[in-house]
Amino acid sequence: MRLDRVPAGTAIFLDANVFIYHFTGVSAQCTALLARCEAGRLQGSTGIHVLAEVAHRLMAIEAVRRGMVTPGNVAAKLRARPEIVSTLTEYQENLDTLLAIGIQILSLGPDDLVASAAIRRTTGLLTNDSLTVAVLQRERIGALATSDPDFQRVPSLRTYLPSDLPR
Repeated sequence: MRLDRVPAGTAIFLDANVFIYHFTGVSAQCTALLARCEAGRLQGSTGIHVLAEVAHRLMAIEAVRRGMVTPGNVAAKLRARPEIVSTLTEYQENLDTLLAIGIQILSLGPDDLVASAAIRRTTGLLTNDSLTVAVLQRERIGALATSDPDFQRVPSLRTYLPSDLPR
């Protein structure tokens, strides 16, 4: 299903790529979805594990964009140059913006980790994605905004994907 067709009032979990595509200007649909959440037309939520992934990816994007490191294994390059990490600020400003728009941040617990193992066995999802599904099941959220088609392997989940991404 298309991201721009999420029905009003839907409780929807936002995957990391929705935030990344918004902050990098790649998808107007992702930006519009976040605006709908902020306006209260959708009940947006995400997980703390998702925000950690967003922070990591935005940090790497910022370092490359600012010419501080070259693309390719950016995490290793930043690990070797901690003085660069301490100068990066835009990624945190973006996270602060997310926290201010009223998206519910869901935590993870040991039960989610246990449940995610069964999800991996039945769907073949990777660890973070299976944690996302575990949180969705625990919170009884049936809709997910993502660009990752792997989630379509979860039959109980309605996935909404942006249709405006470059091919």
